[in-house]
Amino acid sequence: MTPLLTLVVYMTMYTFLVIMLGAFLRNREWTPEGLKAGFSNRDELAEATPLGGRAERAATNSIEAMLLFVPLALVAHIAGLGAETLFGAQVFFWARLAYVPIYLIGILYLRSLVWGVGVFGLVSMAVALLS
Repeated sequence: MTPLLTLVVYMTMYTFLVIMLGAFLRNREWTPEGLKAGFSNRDELAEATPLGGRAERAATNSIEAMLLFVPLALVAHIAGLGAETLFGAQVFFWARLAYVPIYLIGILYLRSLVWGVGVFGLVSMAVALLS
């Protein structure tokens, strides 16, 4: 498997973990009520704590980021441009790994800066594909 496709697999696994963490923190699944909510249809959830809300938003943001990253990575692989796009993919990957804990902790401005670094990685991938 190529390094680019390896990053796609790692990002997929990481996104799954972020989704699960988001649900766990959002529903307070360490409590009996939260565990019940986690196994329910989630028709009537309790209001999220600030951390739970950030975790849920980080999970949603991670899904959105994957929707942008995976097509770029797959097109690069199919076009034989994996080496040309690898740097951007690596920047995106490491930025995403930093983004989620920074978001959960609630560090203003740094979260946006790290998000921007991830976008830079995506843009550099797109530029390499369109050049």
